[in-house]
Amino acid sequence: MFKFWFRCIYVIAFVYFMMWAFSGISKLNLFSAFDPVSQALGEFELTDYAFSNLREDPLVDQRIVLVNIGHIPRREIANQINIIRQFKPRVIGIDGFFNCEGGLRDTINCPPLKDPMANLLLEDAIKEAGNIVLVTKLLQKTETAKDSTKIDFYDSLEISDPAPYAHNAFANFPTNADYQEDVKLCRTFIPRLKVNGKYENAFAVEIARMYDSTKTQKLFDRGKDEEIVNYRGNFEVEDIKLKSLQSKDLSTTNKGFKLMFNAIDIDQVLNGEFTPDYFKDKIVIMGYLGNYFGDPAWEDKYFTPLNKKVAGRANPDMFGVVVHANIVAMILNEDYVDELADWSKIAIATILGILTVALFIKIDEKLPIWYDALSVIIQVVQILLISGLVVYSFVTFAVKLDLTIAMAVTALVGPCYDLLKPLQNLIETRLTKRKLEVLTQ
Repeated sequence: MFKFWFRCIYVIAFVYFMMWAFSGISKLNLFSAFDPVSQALGEFELTDYAFSNLREDPLVDQRIVLVNIGHIPRREIANQINIIRQFKPRVIGIDGFFNCEGGLRDTINCPPLKDPMANLLLEDAIKEAGNIVLVTKLLQKTETAKDSTKIDFYDSLEISDPAPYAHNAFANFPTNADYQEDVKLCRTFIPRLKVNGKYENAFAVEIARMYDSTKTQKLFDRGKDEEIVNYRGNFEVEDIKLKSLQSKDLSTTNKGFKLMFNAIDIDQVLNGEFTPDYFKDKIVIMGYLGNYFGDPAWEDKYFTPLNKKVAGRANPDMFGVVVHANIVAMILNEDYVDELADWSKIAIATILGILTVALFIKIDEKLPIWYDALSVIIQVVQILLISGLVVYSFVTFAVKLDLTIAMAVTALVGPCYDLLKPLQNLIETRLTKRKLEVLTQ
């Protein structure tokens, strides 16, 4: 029995060795011709299908309203704030940074400074509202940026001009994008970071904290440095007046997206095209939703798991302000996605692999003629069952079972067992021959 299980274990050890070897080869870009295919498939996760196709359509979150600010000047943003604050929202978040690139302060490189009155109006509007969250930028010193051990370490914040009259929070998303215009795939967010020894909250987290600090504390109590965004839906993308929206089935007008948030366009705010209770006691998040509703702009837009095209994506599907809204809703609903610990992923893969090898050995001994066909069938069935379990656990329990290692082990068990079988037979033949020689002496 010991010999049997030892054989299973060293086959699995060989499987892990092959996985390590393949990962090393892939880093050498020896298969660069397949890069487009690998990149398209590499962006895909099984849970993406559940996100975009299997879960029930959400109810519209009536606590959150999105307001489009497009590229309107600061004077008009101030007007929007003044209009909205009259209806007493609980908190207003502005997903916009009111400094010029590089901190330049001359009117040539920073055109908004040409209108000092607009800046004073914006500052006064934020001050009078008293419940506004503004975006800040995380900064690293040059030596910090060069230190690979300090990827998520920041030295200071760059704040907007009106920041002294607002709550400040960073708006960075982990996207693996090399630059701002690069393709940005957003699956997770960082709830808070230490900046110069002090915790700073993410933009959506600070908005949620101001609305319900108890729910936000539960997020912190989870103790996770990075959380999966449990996306539920997008916003209405058609330029329909509010009266029309109230009379329509919203779920049928969202052009394929699951509708989660009500949104109001630039001119609708400025022209007062909303009901008196539209903003009252709500979370209002102002940000870029295109120059108009339905604008196909890619600016500040992300690929998310809600994208209907789950692999080889062509068009980003969600503006940054809507990503923030999904995070706020997730925190307030305590609708988190749980994950397996890293050690459990390896443990599951190893146990499954050992049991598969044990089954293969028994089939090889008892039904050698059928071994090749049965081993392939078993592997296919295992991969399908693992895939189904991953999707089911996510849809039903909001648990992300990352069983990638288990699937890789399952796929390699058969070939590795076949490679080691001649060696095993050779070793057993020589051991048997040596025993006979000892016995005949």
